[in-house]
Amino acid sequence: MSGDEEDKGGTETARGERIAKWLARAGVASRRDAERLIAEGRVTLNRRRVETPATFVRPGDAVAVDGRPVAAPGRTRLFRYHKPPGLVTTHRDPQGRPTVFERLPPGLPRLVSVGRLDLTSEGLLLLTNDGALARRLELPAQGWLRRYRVRVYGRLDERDLAALARGVTIDGVAYGPIEAEVDSRRGLISWLTVSLREGKNREIRRVLEHLGLQVTRLIRVAYGPFQLGALPRGAVEEVSPKVLREQLGPEVAPIAARRPPPAAPEAPPAPPAAALPPRRPPRARHAGRDRRPRGGGRRPGRG
Repeated sequence: MSGDEEDKGGTETARGERIAKWLARAGVASRRDAERLIAEGRVTLNRRRVETPATFVRPGDAVAVDGRPVAAPGRTRLFRYHKPPGLVTTHRDPQGRPTVFERLPPGLPRLVSVGRLDLTSEGLLLLTNDGALARRLELPAQGWLRRYRVRVYGRLDERDLAALARGVTIDGVAYGPIEAEVDSRRGLISWLTVSLREGKNREIRRVLEHLGLQVTRLIRVAYGPFQLGALPRGAVEEVSPKVLREQLGPEVAPIAARRPPPAAPEAPPAPPAAALPPRRPPRARHAGRDRRPRGGGRRPGRG
């Protein structure tokens, strides 16, 4: 029976898929949060309450959370989203602030974010229908570089920025190596390119504040091999299964009938040229990489 616990001779393939993993792939929650839902008695399998995460789901089983049916996981999908400032990266906000998921265009599956961007931050946010994949891509062990363009106000000391490459401890919290380069400077206003591999909560803001710099704008432009590129603010674009297989391995993006990517919402008028952040001339080896990562390698570059 689908809900039986795994015996010593059984295999997950033969008996089905563990329900927490199944829920994560269905985009309901991360595997850890799915286990919490089970512990709270909010998950049913074939109309019977699930008592343990060591419960297996087979094709044709009916799963529900809080009485609402959950569709079986489809193929893994990944989307690039250009998050505007002023949105919270959560499904529900207790303070009633607008959320990322409320502003997505219709027709998308239920999605979870890969990491977060805080209320005032903007730029590239990866979204997926597979909670297990989201967890995998968030782990520092993945080793993916996350790159930001940051506008700061204050007196800049490039020696202090260079020292961040050795890591820094602030109020007992240890932050890993951070690469920070100055793009441009005008008086007390500077634009930096900041790269890191961890991404603790509000890490860039806290580290730069420790150096006496106030962050006035923060834009994520890359997450591993995935780039913000020319994606308009508020737009969503699906990463093709081919690119997923190249970057994450064939097991992450099983071959399935492709669905057309959703139409991006109409972009707001572009700001005047004077309002755009200054940019350094692109390096030659990264030319033409603003949309899709090249090659089959999994090791990210700094595009």
